[in-house]
Amino acid sequence: MTFPAHLYRPVGERIGLFVLDGLGGLPHPDHGLTELEAAKTPNMDALSQKSSLGRVQLLPSGMTPGSGPGHLSLFGIDPLELEFGRGLLEALGSDYALEPGQIAARGNFCTIDGEGLVQDRRAGRPTDDECRRLCAKVSEQVSIDGVSVELIPGKQHRFTWIITAADLGAKVNDNDPQVTGKSALPFQGQGAESAVTAAIATQWLEKAQQCLADESVANSALLRGFSTRPHVPGFAEKYHLHAAALAVYPMYRGVARLVGMQPRDAGRGLEDQAAAVKAAIAEDFDFVFVHHKDPDTAGHSGDFAAKVAAIEAFDAALPAFLDSGLDVIAITGDHSTPTIMEEHSWHAVPLLVHSKRALPQPDSTFGERACMNGDVGTIRGPELMPLLLAHANRLDKFGA
Repeated sequence: MTFPAHLYRPVGERIGLFVLDGLGGLPHPDHGLTELEAAKTPNMDALSQKSSLGRVQLLPSGMTPGSGPGHLSLFGIDPLELEFGRGLLEALGSDYALEPGQIAARGNFCTIDGEGLVQDRRAGRPTDDECRRLCAKVSEQVSIDGVSVELIPGKQHRFTWIITAADLGAKVNDNDPQVTGKSALPFQGQGAESAVTAAIATQWLEKAQQCLADESVANSALLRGFSTRPHVPGFAEKYHLHAAALAVYPMYRGVARLVGMQPRDAGRGLEDQAAAVKAAIAEDFDFVFVHHKDPDTAGHSGDFAAKVAAIEAFDAALPAFLDSGLDVIAITGDHSTPTIMEEHSWHAVPLLVHSKRALPQPDSTFGERACMNGDVGTIRGPELMPLLLAHANRLDKFGA
C-alpha cells in the first residue's frame, strides 16, 4: 500500500530512531530468555511503561533481511521494490557519490590457505590502520587496462571496491562462500554487461592475491553486493523532515545518505553519539537516526553474553539520549541476529515508541515477549515511519 503523500505535514515534533543492529534474538537453551530479555535494562524497561510496544516485520514472513533492506524498510521503503547491492551503501557511507557507469561492491579482506580455501572471512578483524595499509598496497600494485579501480578503506577488514569502465552491469554474484573451509565462488554475470563486470572482478582478484601473497593473514578478498545507484525519494521530499544520521560504520551512513539524511560525525560510540544528537537538535534537525552496531557483531560471533552486554551499554546511554530534546523516541532493530543461529534471521524485531501520545503500559518491560503483547501489534517495516510521524503530530487526517 502506498501511503497518501498529501497527509504528511511540513511541521511537527522531533523524532529519534534508535536502531540496535541485530536486536532481536531467540531463547537461550539453558534459561529460556532472549538476549534482550536477559539483559539488565532498567532505563528501557522504565521507558516501556510510558510507551507503546510492538514488533516490526521488516520483510514478508520467512524472508531474512540483510542490513540494507532492513534499514530501508524502517525508513519507509519497500526493499522488494528497490534493487541494489550493499556496495552502493558502502560507497555512499564513505562519502563517495557513485555515478552512472560505476559499479561498487562491499569488500572483505580474508584469509585463504595454500589450497585456496577460506580460513577466515574477516582476516582476523585487522585494525583500521592495517586496513588502510592493505588498501594502499593493493591500489599501488594492481591495475587493469581500461578500468579505473578504487579501494576505499573502511572499518577493520572492510573496504569498498569501485570500478569505472564502459558497459558495466551489476548483476554479479558474491564470491563469499559464507562459511570457512570452502573456496571462494567464481564471479558470474547475468547478461553481457554484468559478464564484463564479473571478468574485471576475476582479473582484479587474481592480481590482488598475488599482491597479498606475502601477507600472513589478509591474503585475499571477498566481494559482495555489486551495485549501481538508483533514484530514491529523500526524507525532505517524502516526509518534510530535516534528517541527520549518526552511525559509526560507513554502510549505515550510506543507507541513510541514500534516503536523503545528512550523515554527521558520530564519534567512536554511544557517548559521542549522545552528544551528537544534542548538537543535531540544536542545528534544527527534526529527525535523528542513531545506529548501534555491537549487538549484531556479538550475534554473528554466537556470544550471548557479549550481545547482552552490548544491549546493556545502550541502556546505560539512554538517559543522555532522552535528555537531548527529542519528542518521539523509537527503539528497534534492523533485523534479528540470534546468537544461537550466528546469522540474521526472519524473526520480527521488538519495537518501543515513546511520546506524549503513547498508550502507557504499567509493569511492562522491553523484550520480545512483552512486545508481542503490546498495543502496536506486529507491523510491516514501511509502516513504521507513518506511525512515528503520527506520534510527532506530523500527519493530517485522512478523509472528511
